[in-house]
Amino acid sequence: MIPDLHGSTSHIYISQRLRLHYVDWGNPDAPPLILIHGGQDHCRNWDWIAEELRHDWHIIAPDLRGHGDSAWSPDGHYSFEAYVCDIAQLINQKKLGPATIVGHSMGGNIASRYASIYPENVKKLVNIEGILPNKDETEVCDTMSYRQKMRDWVKVRHGMSSRLPRRYANLHDAFERMHEENPHLTEAQARHLTCHGASQNEDGTYSWKFDNYTRKLNRLESGEEELKEIFTNIECPTFLAWGTETFVEDPEESGRLAYFKDAIIKRYPGASHWVHHDKLEDFLRDLKAFI
Repeated sequence: MIPDLHGSTSHIYISQRLRLHYVDWGNPDAPPLILIHGGQDHCRNWDWIAEELRHDWHIIAPDLRGHGDSAWSPDGHYSFEAYVCDIAQLINQKKLGPATIVGHSMGGNIASRYASIYPENVKKLVNIEGILPNKDETEVCDTMSYRQKMRDWVKVRHGMSSRLPRRYANLHDAFERMHEENPHLTEAQARHLTCHGASQNEDGTYSWKFDNYTRKLNRLESGEEELKEIFTNIECPTFLAWGTETFVEDPEESGRLAYFKDAIIKRYPGASHWVHHDKLEDFLRDLKAFI
């Protein structure tokens, strides 16, 4: 039994021979709430959400493979299939189902796929800008031959093999990069995300914790029909959170909102792709009301 501590505790579980990390915010007798971060991110990006909800929920926030304090895939393999398998292992091993799941960006896509495959294990789903790739990309994918898709994928893989992690002289430089990436962040948010998202190299410099190979999923991209099947098979109530200043297309405008059986969408004026950071109080209010 995990004690009801003030903060989170770190734990390790094994999936597909990888040592994967997650944080547990205690309160194990409460309903489970799983928070899944996006690409090139880490589990501590949920700390503000977790602090607010931990008294009513048993919150588990994993670091996806190749991210945060989880192990990197030895062969650089990062696919939706692998991520979904890892989440399934976590839920099964820790007996967390049925759970409420919140996912951001790639994490929202992973959560949606899990909910589609295992509807009996998901009570409610919150997807923060996780309907990706955009429709124009899936339509291009649908017109490409297997040969061309594979040639493009192999080319990207070869490029990844020579890409070195960026090194920063100190944490402040990494913080400046974090703030540059999302200027909506407060200084406190950017510092928190940087401190938990970077590690020191042997020469004293700092690099982001994520594996560079996570920048490209190791599979052919999803076509529109596959995404339609995924979202259509989700049976639980779903809350879609979207910023108005994002690169991810609005699912209502793209027609993808109609794929869901039971979904609502809320837009957040002035928010970028990181809605849960940019409009934290507004998002928390709506999240509490939904779950």
